[in-house]
Amino acid sequence: MDFINGENIALVLFFIGIYGVIARRNIVKSIISIGIMDSAVILFFLTINNSVDSVPPVGNPVSNMADPLPQALMITAIVIGVSITAMSMAMFIYLYHKYGTTNWKKARLKRMENKIQ
Repeated sequence: MDFINGENIALVLFFIGIYGVIARRNIVKSIISIGIMDSAVILFFLTINNSVDSVPPVGNPVSNMADPLPQALMITAIVIGVSITAMSMAMFIYLYHKYGTTNWKKARLKRMENKIQ
């Protein structure tokens, strides 16, 4: 069971997110799929150089201390991901109130109809 690790799980999650973005026309499902992709990237970067015997980077420096830089960068990525998701949902609510649909294709067609008139 050596193939079940953080990197492989992150890759599977990322491709599930890509499938959700490509195959679904529902805007909410697309936003959720982008959130899944964001979580997969964070998981990948946190587990890419992880060793079992490393200790948290708090306190006295020791030889097997975990690198704090990826952890700090991923905390920033989490905050940015939450902000992007919140802004996407706010734009979706506006789009839904304006066009009355959650389908990308129908919203685009309604937008084109409004431009022609």
